[in-house]
Amino acid sequence: MDHFNYKDGELFAEGVALKDIAKKYGTPTYVYSKATLERHAKAYIDSFESMSGLVCFSVKALSNISILKTLRISGCGFDIVSGGELHRAILAGADPKKIIFSGVGKSKDEMVAGIKHNILSFNIESEAELDRLTSVATEMNKVAPVAIRFNPNVDAGAHEFTKTGRKSDKFGVSTKTAKELIKKCTESKSINLVGLTCHIGSQIMELKGFEDAAKQALELMIALDELEINLDFIDMGGGLGVSYVGEETFQPSELIRCYETIFAGRNEKLILEPGRSISANAGIMLTKVEYEKDGFRITDAAMNDLLRPALYNAHHDVWPLVESNKQTTEVNLVGPICETGDFLAKNINISASQDDLLAVKTVGAYGFVMSSNYNSRPRAAEVLVDNKKFYLIRKREDHSSLTAFEEGLDDQI
Repeated sequence: MDHFNYKDGELFAEGVALKDIAKKYGTPTYVYSKATLERHAKAYIDSFESMSGLVCFSVKALSNISILKTLRISGCGFDIVSGGELHRAILAGADPKKIIFSGVGKSKDEMVAGIKHNILSFNIESEAELDRLTSVATEMNKVAPVAIRFNPNVDAGAHEFTKTGRKSDKFGVSTKTAKELIKKCTESKSINLVGLTCHIGSQIMELKGFEDAAKQALELMIALDELEINLDFIDMGGGLGVSYVGEETFQPSELIRCYETIFAGRNEKLILEPGRSISANAGIMLTKVEYEKDGFRITDAAMNDLLRPALYNAHHDVWPLVESNKQTTEVNLVGPICETGDFLAKNINISASQDDLLAVKTVGAYGFVMSSNYNSRPRAAEVLVDNKKFYLIRKREDHSSLTAFEEGLDDQI
């Protein structure tokens, strides 16, 4: 459920007319509903019953500091995949003991930063990574907490690019290798084995894949019991899908019931890393129709602002900010970028004329965070709505922003 609805023919975010945001901050602009973010975070947090739980929001989905503050206040920790995301989480006031550092390519500097901040765990994805972390921790005279990410070889997810749990994917290690790395951890004075983790993919619309991965995790945990190796947590990753254009989805409570049933009687904390299912439906992107051309509506937003349609062939609902009695027409919604692949929506039925304002829905995950300056286009503004008030949480870039790191460096040219 989100908080974007029509009132007397006008589209609102909570208690704010979206046309008022467009008037004040222009377009394209990302708009987020605070109430929706809080509601979705609590849907996870309040669903744990038989297991102690921790919800670590996946920062890569939506990394604005104000958003992270909102989720931190709601009770979330954070799943990060870079030093930059660690920096953002700390600026948002995150408890380092609620930060999980994932990702296959952590640099030495990122490891040093994680150890200095005393984070909850590094999710280890290869023997080489474990060796590097061991070396870094030894040099710092510290003990680094780790969880081994095993790959359950589960094929789940809506798109090839978002599947992460197969043997052919770059993530995690085999169960056999996981056992070897676990043994290596127990023999090291610079490593503290605290958990086991896996993540099978993103935008998953059925529970079977999660169940299969959890059953394999349980088998591995039982094997560790026999070796008298105790873990603090089992981290099952994220991946619960959301509805973009009417898809049937499961609720966080159903996913957590599934895990609690499989892990019944275990003492480990259950950690989840949701991203999309918390933030996707909490965001929309405002855009204006610049021109009408045959079956096209050319907007001021483009693939540099919202990449998902071009990258994944993803579908997003598009709503007019003001409802119209005009007849709808099948059109392609495209941007100004010099690429045929620059589109926001294809073959949609909508009444949209020049200068009309539109809202592209369900862009709160992998929307702004994947935006770029392609074609030297400044990135959009971001706005947070809180009931009847709205706040600018990221300024719109301008042309000077685009060249700030280049100016004054060509004295020798």
